[in-house]
Amino acid sequence: MSWLLLSGSLVIFLTSGAILGAALGLTGILLLYFQANGATPLAINATWNMLTDFTLSAVPLFIFLGEILLASGVSKRVYNGLTPLFARVPGQLLHTNIAVCTLFGAVSGSSTSTAAAIGAVGYPELKNRGYNPSVVVGTLAAGGTLGLLIPPSLALIIYGATQNVSIGKLFIAGMLPGLLIALAFSTWIIIRSKIGEPVTPIFKENVTRSHVLNGLKEIWPLPILIFFVLGTIYMGIATPTESAALGVVASIVLGLTWGDLTLKRLWLAFKHASIMFTAIGMILIGTVILSQAVSLLGIPRAAVETIGNFGLGPYGILLMIVVVYIVLGCFFDGISLLLMTLPITFPMITSLGFDPIWFGIIVTLLIEIGMITPPVGLNLFVLSSISKNEVDLTAEAKASLPYWLILLGAVGVFTLFPNIILWFTNY
Repeated sequence: MSWLLLSGSLVIFLTSGAILGAALGLTGILLLYFQANGATPLAINATWNMLTDFTLSAVPLFIFLGEILLASGVSKRVYNGLTPLFARVPGQLLHTNIAVCTLFGAVSGSSTSTAAAIGAVGYPELKNRGYNPSVVVGTLAAGGTLGLLIPPSLALIIYGATQNVSIGKLFIAGMLPGLLIALAFSTWIIIRSKIGEPVTPIFKENVTRSHVLNGLKEIWPLPILIFFVLGTIYMGIATPTESAALGVVASIVLGLTWGDLTLKRLWLAFKHASIMFTAIGMILIGTVILSQAVSLLGIPRAAVETIGNFGLGPYGILLMIVVVYIVLGCFFDGISLLLMTLPITFPMITSLGFDPIWFGIIVTLLIEIGMITPPVGLNLFVLSSISKNEVDLTAEAKASLPYWLILLGAVGVFTLFPNIILWFTNY
């Protein structure tokens, strides 16, 4: 009966046009009222505890940080600084897209912000140089996904805060997988540049070692910002919330002195961050109510027992969860999908003996896949807008397919070799 009420309510509310947070919250209240002897006051207590959680205050701060970087034009300086480094590598400046997205992801924490910031600089630059537009967009869409995995990741912060998992350990766990995936993206770019039709123009520029060194000198403020955001956490100086606050202050200083930030742009960044967190906060409230209900009723445990009767082992159930995330990723944005599913999937996974930190990285990878999967792949829509529809959604999806496969392959590799994720967290 609980499963029928859960699935039926979600379908009715979501198809009726109700916003996701309201649909999740109302479903949770119905479960508490009808299946838990009217225990709806628990929803109020759970919501209050979540909204007053110190750790969760890192979320709006990291959103604000990403918006400040987007408004300050810092991405253009970083892009120009790294361009000489890859001029002679097969694939040339396509690697710059991946490298800059990796660096930008280390301070922004958002996939769409990373894709928008780097795409606004990279797409017109590479198009004017004669690069294949669809290939450029493919690298930018893929590079943007790194912003959601490489710490500080908004997805990892929300995952850790809502599921009581150490955010510091999640950040440490996400670093190596993020760098390995960035390396895999660049490896594919090298392979693609050597097969099929040309995707890069003939190299004509004379780039010397001094050009490379001068370019790297141009980006010296960025490592300082990365230290404020990540170094303070890894060294035990600050909590994730405190490091987010330090990052906001440092980004404002760098934006005003090194970038193009003005007070007007800063105010607009604050408005955009406030609107974004309001939307996420509404989903968070709905999620915590639903999570309270399904936990109280033991729905995840019942699901594991039911699936176990079909003879599926832990990895068979994990495979089913992966498929569900990939399918739902076609229709929901990443953060919404994360919050909507964790009340069910997290207790299922942990009851099967999987490490919660490992699952945090895996579920973030699955969300990244959704960011470049039509019809709701947000990175694809962002870059379609930046390219002014010169590259349509179909062409973007086709260009992103190799990177989609790399991300999916990474899920398999990290499942077979979980210590790639967990190794650094043991020290």
